[in-house]
Amino acid sequence: MVLEIGDLKARTCQGPTRRGFLRLGASLPGILGLGTAAQIVEGAVSRAPRAKSVVFVFNWGAPSHLDTLDPKPNAPAEYRGPFGVIPTRTPGVHFTELVPQIAQRSHLFTLVRSHVTTSPGHPDGGTHALTGFPERPLPVKPNFGSIVAKDRGQSGNLPAFISVARGAVMDGGRILEGYGGGTLGKAYDPFLAGASETGEVQIPSLQLLDGLQPTRISDRRTLIRQLDAIPQNLEAAGLEDWNRTAQAAYGLLMDPQARNAFDLTKESPQTRQRYGQSVFGQSALLARRLVEAEVPYIQLNYSRHVEAITPGFEFGWDTHIYNFDLLQDLHCPIFDRAFSAFLDDLNERGLLEDTLVICMGEFGRTPKINNRAARDHWPPCYFSMWAGAGIEPGRVIGESDRLGEHPLSDPITPLMVGTTIAEFAGMDAQSRAEMEVLDGGTVIQGLL
Repeated sequence: MVLEIGDLKARTCQGPTRRGFLRLGASLPGILGLGTAAQIVEGAVSRAPRAKSVVFVFNWGAPSHLDTLDPKPNAPAEYRGPFGVIPTRTPGVHFTELVPQIAQRSHLFTLVRSHVTTSPGHPDGGTHALTGFPERPLPVKPNFGSIVAKDRGQSGNLPAFISVARGAVMDGGRILEGYGGGTLGKAYDPFLAGASETGEVQIPSLQLLDGLQPTRISDRRTLIRQLDAIPQNLEAAGLEDWNRTAQAAYGLLMDPQARNAFDLTKESPQTRQRYGQSVFGQSALLARRLVEAEVPYIQLNYSRHVEAITPGFEFGWDTHIYNFDLLQDLHCPIFDRAFSAFLDDLNERGLLEDTLVICMGEFGRTPKINNRAARDHWPPCYFSMWAGAGIEPGRVIGESDRLGEHPLSDPITPLMVGTTIAEFAGMDAQSRAEMEVLDGGTVIQGLL
């Protein structure tokens, strides 16, 4: 066996972290004497961050703003849609009847209603939303999570940037170009993990070992037996040819505390039910555990695939047809339940104080209903929610016009979103310039 781990010991630093998880020890490449390969541990936060963790809830596929958080009940019938409006806990602010639980938690977040983008389709809009820049011209810029991961570095066996979905986020068969490190390199691609509707966690990089999952490793001897089963072709390739994601996966397996973050069976049945028995619900619960373990950046994806009606896929928000049926019967009940539980859970555990939560899609949907009784892509106006890390909640920033077609206030771009995230994560303008990221970006002043 090429890999000898019999004498390896995972190290932990002294003292507990903020929420009871131990801060973890050296990563697997360091333990194995490989150094820091692509210098994943390089860089330091330029100043104390307001957000120890960032959770970017990516509503892949783009939910209709008029049918959720920016209704227009006085617009003509061909715009307003069939859903009634309900009050929120924020005076004068109304949502549609499809999101009653989120409406009752408007005191926990600030709503932004004046987003714009110049990328009209999938997956270019997704890349723009996650990097702050259009997909073209090349090179593709780094995901916001990759930027934070490089700045923070990896101090233990939990990766600094984790994308929660059952695989890479895709448009059909094409992986979203802005999903990872971009110009920073593949060293800063996200570590992939996902949860099923029953709460079983899958880590794609562990598929080299058939049936190996974090919850099935009870001790080091079991892990050694599993590692000894690595196929001969991988063994022959040599340790130096392992991809970095696989190394991170095995580093995680070596540390019981790191594995614990991925074990949803540690949660009570009541808590798991609170989030809902859906892929997004259980993924949101996994994201909360990763926040508790102080992972710097978590991208919580509503779905892996953008398509709304393709059989066998995790349905996204791309509702060109059956928009109203899908929102009423599928998307909004799942999202309303899981996202409200996520906010409550963070708040009740004191995690919201130093966790930044952003929730948004890549654009909006056409205010005017199309000839299939649904809504198409609409880049000129959409919304987001921002919570935690000292943001004053219970407010609305920006406003759309009477038909929901365009912002009436200063438009907020994807680059502004990324720059604001970086500020909350402790990266000032000088830090961003030194890393050569988010060039030309400005912050959303109303949030700071």
